[in-house]
Amino acid sequence: MPGDALFWALGTGCWLLVANSLAVIAFHHDKRMAQAGGWRISEQTLLMLALLGGSGGALLARQAFRHKTRKQPFGAQLHAIVGLQVFGLAGLGMYGVTMMVTPWVR
Repeated sequence: MPGDALFWALGTGCWLLVANSLAVIAFHHDKRMAQAGGWRISEQTLLMLALLGGSGGALLARQAFRHKTRKQPFGAQLHAIVGLQVFGLAGLGMYGVTMMVTPWVR
């Protein structure tokens, strides 16, 4: 089963790399289009990219490009997504620790 864990770890890493890269690209494109008066990416799409795993890239791009930093409720929604993801990861970590410790507790 160690191969399964490696498979999932690599798959998850690739997913996060792609999701965060897409979020950075989307924020950059939206910022440039806002300046040029062109076609924009909806806030819903930007938030969906964050929800699907690109929250780190979204936060990074938001600060790096100074895009949507004062926009509310967008900022609150993005931070809520990050909070939910952190909470989910903490729960997943606790579940993993419980599964590792349980066989020795009996």
